[in-house]
Amino acid sequence: MTFLPIVERELRLAARKRGTFWLREVAALVALVIGGVFFLIASAFPGGQVSLGAALFSTLTWLSLAVALSAGLFFTSDCLSEEKREGTLGFLFLTDLRGYDVVLGKLAATSLRCGFAMLAIFPVLAITQLMGGVEAGLFWKTLLALTHALFFSLAAGMLVSSVSRDGQRALLGTLGLLIFFLGAGPALDGALALVGQSSFRPRFSLASPGYVFVRASGWGGFFWPALLTSQAVAWLMLGLSCVLIPRTWQQKSAKSSPVVMRGRYWWRYGGSERRAALRRKLLEVNPVLWLVARERWQGFVIWVVVALMFGVFVATMILDASAPFWVWRIIGSAALPVLYLWMALQASEFFAEARRTGLIELLLVAPLSPAEIVQGPWRALVRLFAWPFGVCLTVGLAAQLYQYLALNFWQAIAVAGGSQPAEWFQILRGLAETLVTLANLAALGWFGLWMGLTSRNARWATLKTLVWVLFVPALLVGGLGILVPVLSLAAVGIRQSATGNNFTLWYPVLGLVVTTVSSLGKDAFFIWLARRKLLGDFRKLALPALTKLHSPFLPPIIAAKP
Repeated sequence: MTFLPIVERELRLAARKRGTFWLREVAALVALVIGGVFFLIASAFPGGQVSLGAALFSTLTWLSLAVALSAGLFFTSDCLSEEKREGTLGFLFLTDLRGYDVVLGKLAATSLRCGFAMLAIFPVLAITQLMGGVEAGLFWKTLLALTHALFFSLAAGMLVSSVSRDGQRALLGTLGLLIFFLGAGPALDGALALVGQSSFRPRFSLASPGYVFVRASGWGGFFWPALLTSQAVAWLMLGLSCVLIPRTWQQKSAKSSPVVMRGRYWWRYGGSERRAALRRKLLEVNPVLWLVARERWQGFVIWVVVALMFGVFVATMILDASAPFWVWRIIGSAALPVLYLWMALQASEFFAEARRTGLIELLLVAPLSPAEIVQGPWRALVRLFAWPFGVCLTVGLAAQLYQYLALNFWQAIAVAGGSQPAEWFQILRGLAETLVTLANLAALGWFGLWMGLTSRNARWATLKTLVWVLFVPALLVGGLGILVPVLSLAAVGIRQSATGNNFTLWYPVLGLVVTTVSSLGKDAFFIWLARRKLLGDFRKLALPALTKLHSPFLPPIIAAKP
């Protein structure tokens, strides 16, 4: 018998896919573009190559860490649960295959593309050693930490997928598991150090792949114990997947009591009075809006996350009045990607599931125009996210106003000898970040609806939405925000002594204007493009879902307007 036959088969199939090679080319191209931006800065200021080498290494490694940790969300979180929904996983267990054959085969198929993309970035990282500021030990330890983060994320997604059937819940479960291992250990060790009035000692942090990456930048210490401990956790999750998948692939009959079933229905949709009131309120407005907005557990979870964030902010303000802004910056930087992911997933979910279950056919034959069908999910997104996101953005902006006005934190900071205080600029930056965040959310919602209608499942629709709306434009906008002010400063700095112009005063303002205008412009473009496709070509985009089910012996379905 062939050893690990599914692994060999999946590797051969993955090696023949064009996406495997395209992902490697795109990863290398992104790394080269970022490196090119830093080389242009180095050419403008020749004295800072050493610091720019370290900055380029830090930028690429942190970006690679984010991509590696998100691999489990989009590649393994739904690989086994999708097979369960389609009913194809049971055929594998009719043979003499074991659980580890299936799990390792799926892991090999999903990790090949991620591994190729990671290998494509490593040569660009090695160039930073020639620029200076990056030692050999730091380089190799960081590569180990990135590879481990990729394996940890894939193993976490495989564990959640082995016990789940729903794609959306599998992705959210993987996200929750990764957040737990990334932040719970360091937070608990930090709390123990704060209570005991002692220095930080890693105990629970050793299981965190994020702590392994952070310790890679330091000599000695806890890097190797953390790497071994976190590796043991990853292999444990993978082993649990191998044990659980032969026992969870069957869809067993429900044995719950009527009381438990009524409790579950109440948790999802509420009581009879709530359902009737919601039906009277939304059904006349838009039937699709009522169909999407019936479930209430998603809104409850979002409000719980917002309440936790707000509680941490208030507790920090009470304990240390001078720290709210910095604490909120850390919380916002960690929570904003999660909220972006949730928005893209919710936007992509409805139309993707409607195509899979056949609901799209009922919508097309119903007396509804394409505008009414599209406006329903969009208005449901606004209903779900408007108030939670409004609270988050308001608290963030209030933290900045409190820090700069009440405490006068930035007291007359002069830029390059200037005498003008910088409070106005920091407040302006806060307002610009709030506006850009709102525009990003709107673009994610509209583009996610379009991708959900044209993608084969919600997971790929979410990935394409995040890549096109956030990731790719962030590279271009970030490059413009750095290059335009720096090159302008380099050009004007040559004649500063003769003219006496204090151009450095306007350097941060110029960068803020360029990034804000570019971000708003790309969001407006994606909103316009998605609305144009959805409202103008809705029936044409939804037609492939019908032609797959249509008999070849009957005349083709004509997508006639109502």
